[in-house]
Amino acid sequence: MHADISLTPENVVDFRLRRQQLRAPYGESIDNVLRNLLAVQSQEFPYARWSLAQRTTGTTADEVEQAVADGRILRTHILRPTWHFVHREDLGWLMGLSADRLHQGNKGMYRQTGVDEHAAARSGDILAEALAGGAHKTREELAAVLEQAGFPGKGLGLVYHLMHAEISKILVSGAPVRSAGGALKQTYALFQERVSATGNVPLIGDDREWALGQLALRYFTSRGPATIKDCAVWSGLTMKDVRLGLQVAEESLPGALATVAIDGLDFCLPAEDVEPISATPPAAAGPPLPRVDLIQCYDEYVMGYSQSRHYLGGRAPYFPEGDAPIHVVLLEGRLSGWWRHGFSGGICELDVRVNRPFTTAEQQALEAEAERYGRFLGMKAKLV
Repeated sequence: MHADISLTPENVVDFRLRRQQLRAPYGESIDNVLRNLLAVQSQEFPYARWSLAQRTTGTTADEVEQAVADGRILRTHILRPTWHFVHREDLGWLMGLSADRLHQGNKGMYRQTGVDEHAAARSGDILAEALAGGAHKTREELAAVLEQAGFPGKGLGLVYHLMHAEISKILVSGAPVRSAGGALKQTYALFQERVSATGNVPLIGDDREWALGQLALRYFTSRGPATIKDCAVWSGLTMKDVRLGLQVAEESLPGALATVAIDGLDFCLPAEDVEPISATPPAAAGPPLPRVDLIQCYDEYVMGYSQSRHYLGGRAPYFPEGDAPIHVVLLEGRLSGWWRHGFSGGICELDVRVNRPFTTAEQQALEAEAERYGRFLGMKAKLV
């Protein structure tokens, strides 16, 4: 439906924070969070763990790592493509939507690195054999296997052979392992051993339309208000496909989504969020306490939007010069600075740099968020 109402920038920010579970009601578990968001960008694994945990009440880094080890949460190249967390229940059909466009987008690099159809089939068979029977191997171990068979063991050649195998549903993430120095290392496992057999069925006809409807419904219910272009860029699909997905979603769940005009653009959002906008808000008991969030620079609150990312109130993600941190400090849902973590003597040191001096209440909110991050890590965290 198209609702004849207007939204303020504050409405947009408030709805996005709540729908993304950065505000109550939080997810009951990280599985719940990931099913809600469908896919969560995760190329920086230590920070991506926090993206899931901070949307719950009390999940720890160890619990996220265990979910990855168990295979409930899988990490692979999908959508644009880059690394994402996807729940094992969703990876099969979501990769079915992504695979053709990912391969098409990689064609130039496939040619440059010699990953033609014949080479990809051979390397895929070799990788599958190396991981058969529940073997989980690190990138370095698989590189040695490929190199022994005459394939590149380093550089872009290795990268694109592995990525081709991921997109082709041969490889997916395995259980992380600790190196001798204690660093967490990712592994690969067989897709067919970590995802149900139905995840290997190609999406055609009605199945593909169903998947488009699922993607549209879950994107807009978890990230709305957002535009069709926001969804297309996020998913790597065409705007035509997103529109078809919205049509399928409306047919399967009539009235679940609504469209509103904001700043001359049409935004989709859950229909249940539309009605309260025109209602008179209850009188506040007192001035609201400020809220500070430390989110990763690739958090879905940032990367879930392109055309309408400006509601963040600043430019992110970005790559600072020198030694500046890259991750995002939010004050009331707006970009207000940058942060990163470091570790020394068993303590997490948080380097936080804000765009203006915080008030006493805002500084207290930042300190509370630092304490929450420490509880997530299971160690003391302090601002430096």
